[in-house]
Amino acid sequence: MIPNEKEIYILWDTYALPSYKRIHCEKVAGVAMAIAQRINAKGEYRVNEPLLLAAALLHDIDKDIEKLAQERHPDAAVRVLQKDGMDEVAEVIRTHPLHMIINEKTAPKTREQQLLFLADKMTKFACIGVDERFALWKKEDADEMSQQILKESYPKVIALRDSILSDAGITEEELIKLL
Repeated sequence: MIPNEKEIYILWDTYALPSYKRIHCEKVAGVAMAIAQRINAKGEYRVNEPLLLAAALLHDIDKDIEKLAQERHPDAAVRVLQKDGMDEVAEVIRTHPLHMIINEKTAPKTREQQLLFLADKMTKFACIGVDERFALWKKEDADEMSQQILKESYPKVIALRDSILSDAGITEEELIKLL
């Protein structure tokens, strides 16, 4: 099942998604949809826009959900969404954390996964681009493990950005101005 926006907002309330995360999710959804619509307009392949929108709006739903042993973000989101019959949405969300792109086996593979991943890496509370987002993370996440993840993931994120935005026929700078 792919929830509509009304159902998504009910889920936000049910799982007590903080207001700052709601803003972030809405901005990520805006970026993801802007890119998806450009790709779909070109007609070479189709992005499932309802699926992408639901995943973007729900990708951080687990911020205040109690994690089970061994769960990391977004494992709790995947668990509760699957429990609620939203397997497709959960599968798109599963690959959006930054560290997932480092390993080929866990990296986002479908266009919907890739678009959610990229939109999240370009957005804080507005579309700021990959370089600015990484600069913020470098300041926020000073521990050695986080810095290593940033270092290893950056070239892969840049390659994904360039590929997707090329398919959409837009540059990152144009996208930032558009949004």
